[in-house]
Amino acid sequence: MEKNKIESQYVFADTRPHYEMLDALRGVAALLVVWYHVFEGFAFAGGGAITTLNHGYLAVDFFFMLSGFVIAYAYDPRWRTTLNLKGFFVRRLVRLHPMVLLSAVIGAVTFSIQGGVQWNGTQVSTSALMLALLCTMFFIPAVPGSYAEVRGNGEMFPLNGPSWSLFFEYIGNIIYALVLRRLSNKVLTIVVVLLGAGLSLFAIADAASYTSIGVGWTLDGVNFGGGLLRMLFPFSMGMLLSRRFKPMKISGAFWKCTLMLVALMAVPYIPACAGVHLNGVYEMACVIIVFPLIVKMGASAGIGNSNKLYHFLGGISYPLYIIHYPVMYLFYAWLIDEKRYTLAETWHVVVPMYVALVVAAHLLLKYYDEPIRRYLSRKWVK
Repeated sequence: MEKNKIESQYVFADTRPHYEMLDALRGVAALLVVWYHVFEGFAFAGGGAITTLNHGYLAVDFFFMLSGFVIAYAYDPRWRTTLNLKGFFVRRLVRLHPMVLLSAVIGAVTFSIQGGVQWNGTQVSTSALMLALLCTMFFIPAVPGSYAEVRGNGEMFPLNGPSWSLFFEYIGNIIYALVLRRLSNKVLTIVVVLLGAGLSLFAIADAASYTSIGVGWTLDGVNFGGGLLRMLFPFSMGMLLSRRFKPMKISGAFWKCTLMLVALMAVPYIPACAGVHLNGVYEMACVIIVFPLIVKMGASAGIGNSNKLYHFLGGISYPLYIIHYPVMYLFYAWLIDEKRYTLAETWHVVVPMYVALVVAAHLLLKYYDEPIRRYLSRKWVK
C-alpha cells in the first residue's frame, strides 16, 4: 500500500521507480546545508571564520553526483526509444523551474523586507530589484557590480545565492543531453579521470585563493571555471556509477551514509602544511572517494524500496534547498543588527526558523510544486 501511494505521487506517468534511499540522502544533505548556512551567518555577521560544519559546502558536490547518477538511470535507456532533446529539456524544466520561479519571488520579498538595501546600506532602486528578479527567474547571472547585482557582494543571483548551483545543474543537463549521454562507458571513464585530475589540481593548488573549492557563486573567471569543474566531475562520476552499478551487500545503509555525511562535513578546515593545501586534499578525498562510496551504498538498497522517512526527506530536499537562503538573508541582517554571533545567543531564533523552513518546504512541495508539475506535465510532456 505504501509503495503504491508513493508511486502515485510521481509527476510523470512513465517515471521509473526511484532509488528512494538516494532521494532521502539528498534530503539529509539539504538539511546539513541549512545548518551550514546558519553557521556561515555567524561568521558573516561577526567577520570571523565558520567554526561548525566547516565543509557543509561539499553538499553541493554531493548533489551533483546524485544528479548524474539519477539522470543516467532515468534517461539513458529512453534515448533510443521515446525520448528526444525537446522532451528531455521540457521534463527537466518542469522538474526544476517552478521552484526556481517561486524562490526568486521569495528572494525579492525578503530583500524588500530587509529594507531594499545592499549590505553596505546603499539603497537599491525598484527598477534594479525588478531586473534582479527577472534575471533570477530566467537564470541570467548578474555580473559583479552590475545594476542587477543588488546586494553588492558579487553574487551571481543576489536574490537567492544558492541558485548558482541550479544554474550549473542546467548547464550539466544540457551537456548531458548533447554530449555525455552519447559517450561509451570507456570514453566516459576517460572523461571522468580527466575532470577529476582538473578538479584536484584546482583544489590542491587553491586556485581561487578561498582555501576551499567553495566556488561558482559569482561570475568571474575563476568562479565560473571552478563552478563548471565542481559540477562536471561529480555529475560525470555519478553517470559512470549508474552505468556500472553493481549493488553491494550492506545493512543499515541509510544511517551509515547519514553518519558519514555529517562526519565529513563536520571536519574543521585543515591548514596548509609545508606548502601543501591539505584542505584541498581532504575535499578531493571526499568528492573522488567517499561520495561515490556513499552513492553506491545508498543505491544498493534498491529501487522502489521506500518508507515514510525516505519519502519525506526526498520530497523536501529540493524545495528546502532552493527556498531557505532568502530567509537566511533576513537572519544574517538580524545577526548584524543585534551583534549576535553564536548559536548559544540565537538558538531561540535558529530552532524555530529551521523547523519553519522544513515545514514550508513540505507544504510548498504538496500544494505548489507537485500540483504545478502535474499540470505542466499533462500540458507539455508527451
